[in-house]
Amino acid sequence: MKTTLLYLLLFLGIGSVSVFAQGTGTIKGKIQDAQTKETLIGATIRVKGTTAGTITDVNGAYVLSNTDSGELTLVVSYVGYSNAEKKITLAPGQEVNVDFELSADLIGLDQIVVTGVVNQKSALESSINVNTMRPKAIEEFGAVTTAEIFKAIPGIHSEATGGEGNANISVRGIPITSGGSKFLQLHEDGLPVMQFGDISFGNADIFLRADYTIDRLEAIKGGSASTFASNSPAGIINFISKTGATEGGSIGTSLGVDHRSFRTDFEYGSPIGKDVSFHVGGFFRQGEGPRNAGYEGNYGGQIKANLTKNFKKGYARVYFKYLNDRAISYMPMPVKGTGTAADPTFESIEGYDALTSTLQSPYFLKLNGVDGNGNLRTSDISDGMHPISTAVGTEFSFELGEGWMVKNKARMAFNKGKFNSPFPVAINTADAIATSIAGAGYTASYANGANAGEALSAAELSALNGNGLLMTVHSFDVEMNSLDNFTNDFYLTKSFNDKIHLTAGYYKAYQRIDMTWLWQAYVTDINGDGIRLMNLTRADGTAATENGLYAHGVPAWGNCCTRGYDMRYSVDAPYANVGVEITSDLNIDASMRYDFGNAYGYYLSNMQTPVDVNNDGVMSAIDSTTTVLNNANPNPVDYDYSYLSYSVGANYKLGDNKAIFARYSKGARANADRLLYSPYITAEGQTIPGLDADEISQAEIGFKFKHTNYAFNVTGFWAKLSEQNSEFEKVFNIDYTSFGAEVDGSVKFGNFETTAGATYTKAEISKSNNPEQVGNTPRRVPDLMFNINPSYRIGNAAIGFSLVGTTKVFAQFDNVVVLPGFTYVNAFASYKITRGLVVRANVNNLFNTFGLTEMEGDAFTDNAVNYMRGRPITGRATNFSVVYNF
Repeated sequence: MKTTLLYLLLFLGIGSVSVFAQGTGTIKGKIQDAQTKETLIGATIRVKGTTAGTITDVNGAYVLSNTDSGELTLVVSYVGYSNAEKKITLAPGQEVNVDFELSADLIGLDQIVVTGVVNQKSALESSINVNTMRPKAIEEFGAVTTAEIFKAIPGIHSEATGGEGNANISVRGIPITSGGSKFLQLHEDGLPVMQFGDISFGNADIFLRADYTIDRLEAIKGGSASTFASNSPAGIINFISKTGATEGGSIGTSLGVDHRSFRTDFEYGSPIGKDVSFHVGGFFRQGEGPRNAGYEGNYGGQIKANLTKNFKKGYARVYFKYLNDRAISYMPMPVKGTGTAADPTFESIEGYDALTSTLQSPYFLKLNGVDGNGNLRTSDISDGMHPISTAVGTEFSFELGEGWMVKNKARMAFNKGKFNSPFPVAINTADAIATSIAGAGYTASYANGANAGEALSAAELSALNGNGLLMTVHSFDVEMNSLDNFTNDFYLTKSFNDKIHLTAGYYKAYQRIDMTWLWQAYVTDINGDGIRLMNLTRADGTAATENGLYAHGVPAWGNCCTRGYDMRYSVDAPYANVGVEITSDLNIDASMRYDFGNAYGYYLSNMQTPVDVNNDGVMSAIDSTTTVLNNANPNPVDYDYSYLSYSVGANYKLGDNKAIFARYSKGARANADRLLYSPYITAEGQTIPGLDADEISQAEIGFKFKHTNYAFNVTGFWAKLSEQNSEFEKVFNIDYTSFGAEVDGSVKFGNFETTAGATYTKAEISKSNNPEQVGNTPRRVPDLMFNINPSYRIGNAAIGFSLVGTTKVFAQFDNVVVLPGFTYVNAFASYKITRGLVVRANVNNLFNTFGLTEMEGDAFTDNAVNYMRGRPITGRATNFSVVYNF
């Protein structure tokens, strides 16, 4: 008995020793850049096949304590770098040092794609075309505005000459007939800023700002965007925020060197307690902007914050954004055209430099009129684009076991604001403009400023400001009463042996569009130091203008644009996806989405009625035809819409560093407020059959390749599009076909690095409500657009530039007037003074290149001087920044 007990105790003891022998140890080390040897802060290191992991601190160091011993594989990942793995043996109680050097992931092929997908894979393994931009690339590109950043993304055509927002954004192969980003959605953290990207005067980019809180931008063109987001069949640009997984932050101040601007950005994030992290940041700015407005046109900022709780099998996050930022909106400007329409030369008008001047002026700010209810009202052009947005969102993702995973994102955004900007309507000699408004025998004088009220002689008018010109102007005075929206995206995934992934989801959204347009008509001079209002008196002594205003309304456009509407749009979309990994190299996926919804509300017509607008007790001729909204007779709107989207793709890896992919997709975009006031809405408030949504079919095939020193993507594409749209008094019903190729890549040897992108497109109008346009090229679609971005680093210094260009385009669908191609240069130089402290200079349009991104439909007389309305790129703008990272 004693012997048996002795053997039992010995066995248990050995067992205890054996169990202890399978105990834990510690792994520590540093992670740095393989070329620069700089430590990488916030890199993730984990033990493959387990939940054990951590991130590097501000010194690039990490510690994995209490790690189970045995044969282990360590995996390191960091945004902008290729993943690295090392196998080690860890004995119980042992402490081992394992350092890593990561190589740059030049074009993000190792980056896990989170935009427009449910089964997340690296870009190399995904059957889509995706581009990633990181803060460093954004800073060095030298964009003056958020919309201009998009120019650095291959395949994205961004006409970013409107200021901080209101850009026209299209995707390769998908033309647009109006403004905004109709077929592309702008997202923040995976949810759309607006449910419709082309809301008149409420474009999504107006409510979006890039600042230091951005971790990266992801852009998907075509592909699965059709089935994993509503109303975005051409693509998604997603602003992904930092979450504070590692402690650190930055603060930076930027000053305009050759223009008046000031901006401060800040951000800070950190873990707090166990498995909890937060991040907060934002910006504040003020200044005139890159053009000479003569007043503080840009003023405001935003603050963003999020809080994340990590669990063993997932995470939960809440976030908040408040945006209140006023920015100038630049409209088309007076330019001079000579030569022929097919081969023109455009330049600035004497006395008005189109590169630095603007129609905003301290002499043209206060507007007196009537509001949507016919009451007296005062507004101010200095409001510019003034979005006010308060957004609250949640996100959670959990692995439920046995291959199940659930994820949900939701956000409520309360949006409102103003849009106010002068728009040129007609440019001509002073005598021609004055005669058209006041008739022969008129008298002209300035309405304000020096010499106000003093009659100008014919000689003075003909030499006015060195150009002898006047123009009529409409005030684009719009109240965004409510653009509130709600979005919820829920999906459930079941994985079978990590080979087959089935996903089912439901997208629910709501968008309100409550707007009031209160436009008026004015006469001004053309003066680069600030346009001034003109008064005109008829030969009989009666006033044709009052303080420069000649109509409460816009009679030159048939009084189209005193408008009021309050619309609600619901969006429902169940969707499903199946992804199958046929082999370790081949995966295929198929997805389907059914969008349906309802639009209801009303829109108001207008009428002319006497209103003593200036409240002087006299009903002048101008007051007697004041345009007001007809609130008594609203036009009802109540219609349903639906469309089916699907996408099929495959990706085949040709080894560890290259892959080919192919995809075919069909998607659509529901039409919204731009259908109002058009023939596409019946008197009963229904849509014309077949016009409630615009359909797009797309095919693409591509090749991806990565190497330590170079990487590239090449994608061929084809698209067929049917679009209905309206633009003030114009209506469009056009079909397009297009094909082309897109290439982007990067080369890095030592301290030299170059990234580049180019897109070739051949597009044609295949059907139109104007038969004469069939066979023409869609307006403002270049055959080739490109950017090349070389940089060189030596020691603590770095220099580089960006070459951004486009070939010629047609100004309008009639293909008569050509806008010449142009290339401009942005440049930067930076120097690291000490650890974390960097100074940087950015110059946008270094050589003051003149280029036009769009032009109104003005007639062009060959071999004569033509005064046109075009939207030019901004001239040279230099900023100096000091940034401290901690």
